[in-house]
Amino acid sequence: MTRYVRYSTDRTAPPTLTDAAGALYGILQGDTIRPVVSFFDSKPAGAAVPVSEVRLLPAACPSKIVCVGRNYVEHAKEMGNEVPTEPLIFLKPPSSLVADGDGVVYPSLTANLHYEAELGLIIGRRARKIDAANWRDYVWGYTCVNDVTARDLQRKDGQWTRGKGFDTFCPVGRWAVPAGEVEFESMRVEAYLDEKCVQSAPVTDMIFKPGAVLAYITQFLTLEPGDLIATGTPSGVGPMQAGSKVRVVVSGVGAVENPIVSE
Repeated sequence: MTRYVRYSTDRTAPPTLTDAAGALYGILQGDTIRPVVSFFDSKPAGAAVPVSEVRLLPAACPSKIVCVGRNYVEHAKEMGNEVPTEPLIFLKPPSSLVADGDGVVYPSLTANLHYEAELGLIIGRRARKIDAANWRDYVWGYTCVNDVTARDLQRKDGQWTRGKGFDTFCPVGRWAVPAGEVEFESMRVEAYLDEKCVQSAPVTDMIFKPGAVLAYITQFLTLEPGDLIATGTPSGVGPMQAGSKVRVVVSGVGAVENPIVSE
């Protein structure tokens, strides 16, 4: 498994650091990183650097984070909603990104903060009005996503921007794996709350598979290289408290773990 990372030599760099502002790319090999040009160009870009001397960033630098709601039947049911007849799409802002190990802030504006374990797709080329059958031509790789949600605000507002969009509400794995190295049908999405498994389902349980999702999204929105698609969460979502830790695991891909911290 090839583990591509984004990193900064400034260990105080924010998780939202962009490529233009100095984020670098590499391939993680044990305790070192072999620098490369980008996820999309694996040409060497310098001497190897120790992981201990850098700040690992979220394994995505998207212009937008496009999410799919209610994409597992049992999750739709547990939320008291009808099963969608077409993909339910919403956006999270890039400012919500945090890296593995960073704190997820429990805002004072909510009293019901939930985890949502998801498979993330990283787009590898511009996509507009694509055919569902060709989705693999546009997905460069996979990573792990926690679609953190202020459930009470989501329900109160009637739309999801505030409930899904706080700073720190999108933890993303520390590495990404090229799609060609993982069989989609073999993956399973899980969440662990303080080491207890609270979500677990195969990605084949998705109502709308990646092809249908990308075909739907690209009918109205152009996806750019690096954009992140969060493909929906299985059943078992629930509240978390300050002091807890949540780990999202995607088999064959990796994990992202974050502590929940008070505002």
